[in-house]
Amino acid sequence: MTKLNELRDNDGARKGRMRVGRGIGSGKGKTAGRGQKGAKARSGVSINGFEGGQMPLHMRLPKRGFNNIFAKDYAEVNLGIVQQAIDAGKLDASAVIDHAALKGAGLARGGKDGVRLLAKGALTSKVSFNVAGASKGATAAVEALGGTITLIVKVRAEKVSAEKGASKKTA
Repeated sequence: MTKLNELRDNDGARKGRMRVGRGIGSGKGKTAGRGQKGAKARSGVSINGFEGGQMPLHMRLPKRGFNNIFAKDYAEVNLGIVQQAIDAGKLDASAVIDHAALKGAGLARGGKDGVRLLAKGALTSKVSFNVAGASKGATAAVEALGGTITLIVKVRAEKVSAEKGASKKTA
């Protein structure tokens, strides 16, 4: 029986890497296995995506869509998942549930601009939310049980610094 601290691979199971370009005696000197001259013998991946002068595939395909730099980044949370977390004891239904509480329970990932509630699933507890946004269905479901949704406006750091700069100029 071998001990845990004596475990190791069988002999020959892991082969050491070949050190190329270290003299003719090594068998991999001079050209270091790259053959003679040409783009492939040089350093840098000059050949990646190159198709011998033909227009490469990535340039032949049409461009599509765009990235909206003004898009809001919300962590989307469904009411059904919130109810599961309350039943599991991860969330306290009597307290106000906000971004920090949802993040602590592992329900809200990311969301630079806060949390947005969506109506998927069923909510059975009376809960108060303090979130950045909520769908109409989610708002109706929460209020039907006597809960409340308070919408907060999260101001990004760039906007705050711009406002401070503007107030200094006017003063």
